[in-house]
Amino acid sequence: MIYTLTTNPAIDMNICTNSIERKIVNRTHDAVYSANGKGLNVSFVLKYFGVDSKVLGFFGGFSGKYIIEETRKKNIEIFPVEVEDTTRINIFLNDAEGEFKFVNSGSFVEKAQQEEMLQMMESFDDLEYLSISGSLPPGIDSSYYEEILEICEKKNIKVILDISSPKLKCLLKYKPFLIKPNDEEIAGIFGIIVRDEEDIKDVLKYLHEQGAQNIFLTLGEKGSYFYNGKNIYYASAYEVKLLSSACAGDSALAGFLSIWLEDINNEENIEQGLKRASATGANVAESNAIGDLKKVEEYMNEIRIRRVE
Repeated sequence: MIYTLTTNPAIDMNICTNSIERKIVNRTHDAVYSANGKGLNVSFVLKYFGVDSKVLGFFGGFSGKYIIEETRKKNIEIFPVEVEDTTRINIFLNDAEGEFKFVNSGSFVEKAQQEEMLQMMESFDDLEYLSISGSLPPGIDSSYYEEILEICEKKNIKVILDISSPKLKCLLKYKPFLIKPNDEEIAGIFGIIVRDEEDIKDVLKYLHEQGAQNIFLTLGEKGSYFYNGKNIYYASAYEVKLLSSACAGDSALAGFLSIWLEDINNEENIEQGLKRASATGANVAESNAIGDLKKVEEYMNEIRIRRVE
């Protein structure tokens, strides 16, 4: 069973406006409220593609309750740890020319609540894959990642990491099953600037040498790469008009996992997984949050896969 962990969930409010001006009432339209958080998004998209998962996370207040209820409405099992603070609400505003992102830091998580989560993880007998995504909220130190990965190492749980924390560099010693960085995270965490495909080949091999068993590198409109220590694959991006970047990367990861995990050594699964990832990310980027994903199969037909080496 796949479990997803969202330490810092949110309600995302995606809204549009014709213009933004100070000192007047700016009218918005097409408001969409979504239960969000990177791990939650992975579970939501996996569910869409017929793959079951279970959700872990810290939730508080009316917004936390809303996310829990929305998750259960999707028939996804959720194991919430309750916190006192109210779960954050983020705003993504599109003014027809571009997107403004207003992201809050999140609710405070006490040590006792952190320990409750760790004990819960240790108790699960069906936890085969743990997908850890997103930022840490106030109260949780980056060393918490190591506490989680030590449990996973002890229980032979395969870890999937999609985090922007500088701690990612240190976590490679635990040999995570899959990591999903983007080019900005490669530069910020590892100090490596990705300029061309030769740089990409070098960084993929470097990350593998440092401990990552598999690497799924996303580059937005420039496509994505996958490396399993044997072969490097490239998937083109499907070009769409960006409405909101919220959830696109998380959805792409879930799209990839939904096919790849069926048989990780099968080349066709890798290629089809990359196609679904690219198509899913594009479909989400052109909609408000996750959207309905009805165009994924259509977009997959237009995405090119190339084996780099």
